[in-house]
Amino acid sequence: MESFVRTQTLLQLTTLSSWGLMFLETPLINLGSNVTLVNMDMFPGLNTLGIVLARVDHAPYGLNPPHIHPRATELLIVIEGTLLVGFVTSNPDNRLFTKVLNKGDIFVFPMGLIHFQFNIEETNSVAFSSLDSQKPGLITIANATFGSNPPINPYVLAKAFQLDKSVINYLQQKI
Repeated sequence: MESFVRTQTLLQLTTLSSWGLMFLETPLINLGSNVTLVNMDMFPGLNTLGIVLARVDHAPYGLNPPHIHPRATELLIVIEGTLLVGFVTSNPDNRLFTKVLNKGDIFVFPMGLIHFQFNIEETNSVAFSSLDSQKPGLITIANATFGSNPPINPYVLAKAFQLDKSVINYLQQKI
């Protein structure tokens, strides 16, 4: 019986604690950022709690590109460095709200709105985000628009963005 209790206690502790976010992740070469996500799949102790945590590492001038979380509000705190962050309100205003955040500053990105983080310094930055949904979802705007599978008809995008079709073709090949 004592062995069973010890095993159950150990099992509970391993599902309720994690240590994976303390390590620097190499930022992606093309954008200069990396997001390390901790959700219920990696950390069973989060199951049914309705939260996800992420570490965001930025290289100098690295970007976490414009994206949305359709099912979550995001709270971001800067641990190291300086970030320019912002979000755009919905139609018809499409108003941009931005702020420069330094170490210890916090910013909220409302659910479903396009937002971004950009490291404006020559040093690395680290931030942590908490999202208020077990499955917040992620839609990166450029990838969804220009990298869909199958691709969105270039004439549709050319008309929507009021660009030449050759520009759309170029963007679709890049993503």
